[in-house]
Amino acid sequence: MGKLRIIFMGTPDFAVASLSKLVESGYAIVGVITAPDRPAGRGRKLQESAVKKYAIQQNIKILQPTNLKSPSFLNELRSLNANLQVVVAFRMLPNAVWNMPQYGTFNLHASLLPQYRGAAPINWAIINGETETGVTTFFLDEKIDTGEIILQERVAIEETDTAGTLHDKLMLLGADLVLRTIQQIEDGSIKRNKQSNSQNLKKAPKIHKETCRINWNSPIQEIHDHIRGLSPYPAAWTMLINDTETVLVKIYAVAMERKDHSHKNGQILFDKKEIRVAVSDGFIQLLEMQLSGKRKMRSQEILNGLKLSKSAHMA
Repeated sequence: MGKLRIIFMGTPDFAVASLSKLVESGYAIVGVITAPDRPAGRGRKLQESAVKKYAIQQNIKILQPTNLKSPSFLNELRSLNANLQVVVAFRMLPNAVWNMPQYGTFNLHASLLPQYRGAAPINWAIINGETETGVTTFFLDEKIDTGEIILQERVAIEETDTAGTLHDKLMLLGADLVLRTIQQIEDGSIKRNKQSNSQNLKKAPKIHKETCRINWNSPIQEIHDHIRGLSPYPAAWTMLINDTETVLVKIYAVAMERKDHSHKNGQILFDKKEIRVAVSDGFIQLLEMQLSGKRKMRSQEILNGLKLSKSAHMA
């Protein structure tokens, strides 16, 4: 095998860990493909992706196509003369792109495929109460997350994990797996394993606002997993009904208290130090939340500035 010439495709911080691992290991990254700069923040200033910022520091050629099928982009991609493409947290690629290099295009996915194919595998694994997940490298094909598996690495999901902490674990685990995958491609020891297409596979679709709404009629464990599976982003939310005022509240951290009681689901109980919400099999203690238009706060801070009525409840 000749020397590998790698094109790396990715956008967020999750992808930077893999790209930096390859750069530090001495691989030739002949180009980086990342999302176009986008307006963000109050000033709507154009923001560069995390991958672009890293590529600039490393003096790597950057392409930011808006159309992955455009002849001009495909010609520019071909001119880089890459023989392998690596994809981490990017968008779906057309056949003309993933089929271009001699050794193919592989992707890093943050689940143990074929489980949790889709856009939000980290969130859904926690929301569904899984105790284990992992990372998978696989060769791309025509469909989403269905190609032949190369390598997998498992990791436990702790009861205290949130989408944020699990993201960071999988980001580092994934970077190591990407490196091992490239080493196997390089030395010819790579094995390909077809994925199962069973009808019973769990999916990881994109998360929408309504997905994030808390159902206070659910069992306590499901509510707990739902909140931590969406923390810190995009965050689980609910409506606080306080007398005649209704406020949207995002909830980031909670604790469970399993206990028999006679309160209605969603009823708020509070004292000077804590806020609890009654659910069917106990109480959800609110530890960190954010009232609409305010900053994220611990519950005690919120109690200092918010007068709750005896009839206050979540809906």
